[in-house]
Amino acid sequence: MRVEARIFELITAFFFLSAVIYGLWSHGEPVGSVAIALTGGLTLIIGTYFRFVSRRVLMRPEDNVEAEISDGAGELGFFSPGSYWPIGMAGSASVIGLALAFDLWWMVAIGIALILGTVGGLVFEYHVSPRSE
Repeated sequence: MRVEARIFELITAFFFLSAVIYGLWSHGEPVGSVAIALTGGLTLIIGTYFRFVSRRVLMRPEDNVEAEISDGAGELGFFSPGSYWPIGMAGSASVIGLALAFDLWWMVAIGIALILGTVGGLVFEYHVSPRSE
């Protein structure tokens, strides 16, 4: 996580420096300078989070300068190979996007319900109740 924290810290410095340069070159135009500075603030939040998390987790091969490629080998996690829930979530997000484009608020409510249902389906896809054994 230290690598990610360092990346976001560099991006933060870039945005803050860009906000100052933009402010000077635009002769005090406030909106762009504030937008760039707020973007720098958002990257600062992410970088700070990664820095705090990196103190709590074990060192990964990406964080070790002397690590070999084989140090990162192994299982990364379980990913469902045949799940249809992500397709349902994409369709639900499309319903919300279309509803917002056409200003149909009743359809936004339906899309939110569909999103919640598909996210719940994805989360509990492999959940087995204790009584089913």
